[in-house]
Amino acid sequence: MGKSVAILDADITGPSIPKAFGITEKAMGSEFGILPAETETGIEIMSINLLLKNDTDPVVWRAPMITGTVKQFWTDVVWNDVDYMFVDMPPGTGDIPLTVFQSLPLDGIIVVASPQELVSMIVEKAVKMAEMMNVPLLGLVENMSYFVCPDCGKKHSVFGDSHIDEVAEKHGTTVLAKLPIDPELAKKVDEGKAEMFEGNYFDEAAAQLEEMLNK
Repeated sequence: MGKSVAILDADITGPSIPKAFGITEKAMGSEFGILPAETETGIEIMSINLLLKNDTDPVVWRAPMITGTVKQFWTDVVWNDVDYMFVDMPPGTGDIPLTVFQSLPLDGIIVVASPQELVSMIVEKAVKMAEMMNVPLLGLVENMSYFVCPDCGKKHSVFGDSHIDEVAEKHGTTVLAKLPIDPELAKKVDEGKAEMFEGNYFDEAAAQLEEMLNK
């Protein structure tokens, strides 16, 4: 849509954003702070993996260090004037989501889940946490929602029937997208070329979000 975009990878113990976008160089610093990496199409990214000596080094830190790092990714990184910043958080309702909700000026959250009923319960926990913290819920995204057979073209619900519509109705929000299992997307992510994926699964969601946020 021609927007300037950044990604703050708040998943400190499981950072996957740099690999998905093929970023291998480490973050640089200046007198003003840490400079974010930039992808091929100009997406600014900051992740703990850009600061580790080796990408496979584990982050074995206690919660105060982890949450402190998330705060620094907001305060100490020299972000440009981007239109949209996405904060990638780990699943659950632990220290990192709490820190993000309390420390960053969020316009809202998007809850992503897979179709299993157990995950629907986890989604409800995330939704209720956002409500408790007065963070607007922009919508839900169902990942791995279905698989389209390449031979017959029929949709298959690999992980069982979806419950995302029920959860959305219960909490007065919308389902922004239902993403299929797409081998081509997995291939692009493995190759570090996530931004080159040509699927249009999020086109309608992007338009809805822009309309919401402009209001």
